[in-house]
Amino acid sequence: MNQKYKFYHPLRVRYVEMDPQQHVLFSQYLNYFDLGLTEYTRAIGYFYPEMVASGVDMFYVTAECDYKGRAYFDDLLNVHTRIGHIGNTSFTFEFAIYKPLNDELIATGKIVAVAVDAGTHEPVRVPDELREAVARYEGQ
Repeated sequence: MNQKYKFYHPLRVRYVEMDPQQHVLFSQYLNYFDLGLTEYTRAIGYFYPEMVASGVDMFYVTAECDYKGRAYFDDLLNVHTRIGHIGNTSFTFEFAIYKPLNDELIATGKIVAVAVDAGTHEPVRVPDELREAVARYEGQ
């Protein structure tokens, strides 16, 4: 997972995201991942509100982060994001956060989501529209 993906979203570290040691609080990286996946789905043309409107929602069932470096107030970060695996009912977002100024890897991680019926919350097949949007975007 230590690679840059086709899609990335830039963000600038805000002071409110700091911990008492003056670097980004560990839990903020999950927020950065969530921002990355939101912008990724927008970029591939399958944005979350459209998914819910079609009757499908998603629940996060696993979230992982491996810390490789530190980020500080006002650092520019690029949140590289992709969907690396699509199963029957689940799909996995993969992340790599870099400082573009010096190409330093700051964190890697993943979020596994399960597709569910928006009304019953029972697992359903990952929508073909999402599968096709990922394939188009990633060139698969």
